[in-house]
Amino acid sequence: MKTSLLAFLALLLCLPIIGYSQKDTVQVSIKNFIERGIKNSGELDYEHQKVKLADNRIDQAKSNRYLPRFELNTQHGVVPGVKSNDPNLSENEYYLDPNLENDWENWAVFTRAEVKAIQPLFSWGALKNTVKAAQSAAVAAREQFNKKESDLRLKLFELYQSYLLTSEILYLLEEAEKKIEKIDKQIKDKEKQEDSEIDESDVFKFEVYKEEFKIRAAEVREEAAMTQRIWNYVLQADENTVYIPDTYFLDPVPRGLKEIGYYRSNALSERAEVEAIDAGIEAAKFGVKALKQKNYPSLFLGLTGSFANTPNRPRQSNPFIINNSNYASASFGIGIRQNLDFFSMKTDLEKGKIKQRQAKFLKDAAVDGIVLEINQAYKNASLSKMKVERTDNAFVTSKKWLRQEQLDYDMDMGDTKDLVDAMKKELELRVKLKREIFEFNKNMAALYRKSGLPIMEIINNK
Repeated sequence: MKTSLLAFLALLLCLPIIGYSQKDTVQVSIKNFIERGIKNSGELDYEHQKVKLADNRIDQAKSNRYLPRFELNTQHGVVPGVKSNDPNLSENEYYLDPNLENDWENWAVFTRAEVKAIQPLFSWGALKNTVKAAQSAAVAAREQFNKKESDLRLKLFELYQSYLLTSEILYLLEEAEKKIEKIDKQIKDKEKQEDSEIDESDVFKFEVYKEEFKIRAAEVREEAAMTQRIWNYVLQADENTVYIPDTYFLDPVPRGLKEIGYYRSNALSERAEVEAIDAGIEAAKFGVKALKQKNYPSLFLGLTGSFANTPNRPRQSNPFIINNSNYASASFGIGIRQNLDFFSMKTDLEKGKIKQRQAKFLKDAAVDGIVLEINQAYKNASLSKMKVERTDNAFVTSKKWLRQEQLDYDMDMGDTKDLVDAMKKELELRVKLKREIFEFNKNMAALYRKSGLPIMEIINNK
């Protein structure tokens, strides 16, 4: 019993119910505990940003369909005017004067603005497939987020069950302490009798056991206090609030085991990892299509406009002569764009195809892994169920044994060693039963998680 109790304590994040003076005690159901833990999780907040980034990439891909290039450039400065020494030339003809000079006594502000815009008209579906690839990638990101959330739900479920287990152990410790005190009193009473035949060796063994039990009881209570702090941290409780479960009993989950085929088929169709990989395969497929279509020439509508104004310089009306400091022009038309770097495009396409094949192989590997996981999880749940049933039968028998030894001892017909052994075995099996129940509940939750089923279904007996 000593070994099993210590191993059990080390295994858990155990959680307690101890005295809470002048603090508000709030009961939390397992459902609310999990939901609040999810809400307060910084890890999930971090993972959710990946989903937002994936959605942002969709918006970026869509934005490339409409005016992917639309820019305005301006230049500003101060420039001198111009003057001509030829009185026969008007300002509109200054460009004919080979001796035209800057007028350094006449300064003005120079302003130029240029607008350029391009609107794709036809790209063989490259833009459409780019958007579809981004949408599939966003689905994969959301499924990855769902996987992280499911994993956290399982951890929170185990934490809640751990609290119940520790609460049960604390209660058993209190009962065991009373039984030890009772047996200790009976042993001392017998020692005082003149015709006592009690074996001193048994008395010493019992005294050693009492001290070892006190050590384990202290360890349990310290673990309980630590787990209470973990609970309060997960639920973000203030200093004046203590959260506890809405039940003090750890019972086996009512949902029974079904055939393994049910869990396997559900896992292959509902697991977030599989859906994420499927979405990744779709993203790779559309990405390859977009890369192929980028090899072809694309058709676009272009628009450029330019305007410059400098008050102290004349505007030239001759269409073949442009004064760069004072003019206005615009042009638009249809153009064809073709990337001539065929070697790089071929390399990019091959890279896309490799990623597509990689995604398909990843799914095959994931399916293999899931099948193995389901078999292992089903085995663990089945064994846990059997252990709970057998341990419960053994516990019932140990209670009968202890009752019988207690009666024999009260009637001076029993042996001290037998009474202590019966008490130790009964306590050991009580602890072991609760531990096996915890393991069964944990393994059932893990089986549902690996099957892609909501873990809360195991508490519903349907």
